[in-house]
Amino acid sequence: MIIVNFYDRHLLHFWPFGTVNVHLQRIKMKQKGTEPFPSSFIPNDMNASGQTETVQKLLEPLLTEDVFLVGIKIKPTNNIKVYVDADKGLGIEKCTRINRALYKSIEEAGLYPNGDFSLEVSSPGIDEPLKLLRQYNKNIGRDVQVQLSDDKLITGKLTTVSENDITLEYTEGKNKKAVLKQETIPFDNIKKTIVQIKF
Repeated sequence: MIIVNFYDRHLLHFWPFGTVNVHLQRIKMKQKGTEPFPSSFIPNDMNASGQTETVQKLLEPLLTEDVFLVGIKIKPTNNIKVYVDADKGLGIEKCTRINRALYKSIEEAGLYPNGDFSLEVSSPGIDEPLKLLRQYNKNIGRDVQVQLSDDKLITGKLTTVSENDITLEYTEGKNKKAVLKQETIPFDNIKKTIVQIKF
């Protein structure tokens, strides 16, 4: 998982297991000649749902190349967490670019007039279930564990994905009795799917 966030101190940490956590100095990004969004862009008495919708609108123009939005969470402390992914891999440079630009847009929009907010842009954690068809497609060829509606677990290689279902390939039995099987699972019968990371 890659996390990029704006806080008050400049720290750079490299954690084990491929996790990169970057804390960038919280700075004012008002630039000369930059016009703020009109106040009518911000709904009055905005609740959490309204804030999420506004952040998403500000984010959409920044999702260039192969990057796409997975989800947005906003805590009561005005901590904004934006989860993004990419078809060809999400590097730290993409997260940093989106974070800087989105932070600036939120400030200019006046969503938090006192600047009392923090922003984190990250990829979903490796233990987070797949949510979007686009996520399933980018993980074709990888091992996944699927929990069915009846809580049965199936682990196998994700071989195909359609709008309605997925197909897993797995081996049943051992040694000479091992049989390669394929199973097609409708999305309606999937409770969650998690990519299996091999070290």
